[in-house]
Amino acid sequence: MDVWVWLNFTVLFLAGGLTPGPAVMLVTTASIRYGFGPSIAPALGICFANLIWITLAASGVAIVAKAFPEAFLVLKAIGIAFIAWLAWRTAFGAPVDLLRRDPPPRSRLFMHGVGLQLANPNALVYFGGLLPAYFNADQDLVPQVAISMITVTVCEMFGLMVYAGGADALAKRFRSLRFARWFFRIAGLVMFLSAAFAVYLTWSATGR
Repeated sequence: MDVWVWLNFTVLFLAGGLTPGPAVMLVTTASIRYGFGPSIAPALGICFANLIWITLAASGVAIVAKAFPEAFLVLKAIGIAFIAWLAWRTAFGAPVDLLRRDPPPRSRLFMHGVGLQLANPNALVYFGGLLPAYFNADQDLVPQVAISMITVTVCEMFGLMVYAGGADALAKRFRSLRFARWFFRIAGLVMFLSAAFAVYLTWSATGR
């Protein structure tokens, strides 16, 4: 991967990591509910799912998606249904305890991150539609995939930790259950609308 290609790639995914979406909302609400430390678990789950997406992109999944759009339409529907479920849990889930904030097992938070990002239509747009354009078929694919994995992971974690740190500071400053409840409801709505908009974009791009 050429240096200028890598720089453009980095800017793209850094901007993506800093853009509010389902992944950001999941980590942000985890940080407000449980604190900064536990929010790292879903962030790591999201990054792990990104590695799977990159592997699929390098394997030519984008070509398969164009060849069999009906199958990928089903995957989109499943994905947005899963995110809608997570959005509902975020908005109207367990009672908020800003004083104790005992987290569930880290493994559960991690798997929520994995499940959300694998089902995230935004990830399909970035990894299925945009990422293959940065691979040079005339060069060895393995180092290109390795570089993209490291770059995406660093950019994603940076963006998520910025939001997690801000959310944790916000929760400590505003210890209001009413504020937290409305924040979670707005976060759940943003999570769902972001996924729905990504589905609309991919629908428009394929003409279906």
